[in-house]
Parts: sequence; structure tokens; C-alpha cells
Amino acid sequence: MLLATHTGQPHEAGLDEAGRGCLAGPVFAAAVILPPDYNPAFLNDSKQLSARRRDVLRADICANAIAWAVAEASPEEIHAINIAQASYLAMHRAVAALAVPATHLLVDGNRFKVHPNLPHTCIVGGDGLYRSIAAASILAKTFRDERMHELAAEFPAYGWHQNAGYPTAAHRAALREHGVTPHHRLGFRLL
Repeated sequence: MLLATHTGQPHEAGLDEAGRGCLAGPVFAAAVILPPDYNPAFLNDSKQLSARRRDVLRADICANAIAWAVAEASPEEIHAINIAQASYLAMHRAVAALAVPATHLLVDGNRFKVHPNLPHTCIVGGDGLYRSIAAASILAKTFRDERMHELAAEFPAYGWHQNAGYPTAAHRAALREHGVTPHHRLGFRLL
């Protein structure tokens, strides 16, 4: 069972990102503040869930969270400041977009760029330990997958509707055959 809180503060926000290891597309981040008694069945790290279950939980999280927000950093920003800094930028944007201000940030992972106004705690594997981080992981993943499906319609050769921009053999083969798109991360080793 996932834990409700780390600090006991009522507006602790879970933070997670999606798409950090991709060759194409933006990196997404989500911030989620949950009610203390919110504990839907199957809530877990998004990587442990089927796409269908993530979609069901996304709707439930959006309907029941005290506040939630999703933000992104573009491939151009990733190239300019690197993927780690772009992930932090997307997280900071998500925190800034929360309708209810957070009092503490609970971040999945072992590093974070200090937010100027909020204390934070990094938790390795936090998306499998805390409800708010698991919820953030689901929102970041589903919103990013949705965006990659939109981009796949524009650039169908790369298989983004299936690989979401990750470095699969089919994605790399399409890069060799068709070259890069404006959505590829030029600072990454694409081939």
C-alpha cells in the first residue's frame, strides 16, 4: 500500500516526469496534491500499469485531486539546457500552475533543482512508495503519451504512437531512413 504523505503537511505535492530517456518530443512533468484519504484501487507507479488502467486512474486523479498540473519542456529547451535541467524546469512549471499552492514538494528521484519558495524531499522510487508521486507519474506519462500520439499523426514513419519517442530499433531505423524531425532532441545520440 502506498503512503499518503511524507511530511504530514496538507498540501504536499508529488512530482514526477515522463520522457526523460526519449529521442524525440518534450519532457513532461506533473505536480499533484491529493486529499489524505484518496487511495483508489491500483494506484501505483505508471510503469507498473497498463495503458487502460493509467487512463482510468488519470480521470479519477484529475477529478479528485486537491490540485494538479502538467507542464513540459520542449526539445529546444532540452538541447539548450540539457535533459536534467529541462526536467526540473518542467517540474517547476507544473508547481507554478497548481491552483492550490504546495507547502512541500515530494520529488521522485535523487536530484532536484531547489525551488525558490518551497522545501523538497527527493525519494528514489517514490512513484512506488507515495500516492501523490504515483499520481504525478500517471499524469505525466498519460499527457506525454497523448502528445506523442498527436505528433505521430504528423510524422507517422517514426512509430511514436507505439514507442512514444523512446529509442527502439524501429525508431532508429526510421531516423536512418527519414532523418530527424523538428521534434527530435538534437543533443542526444540519435543513431
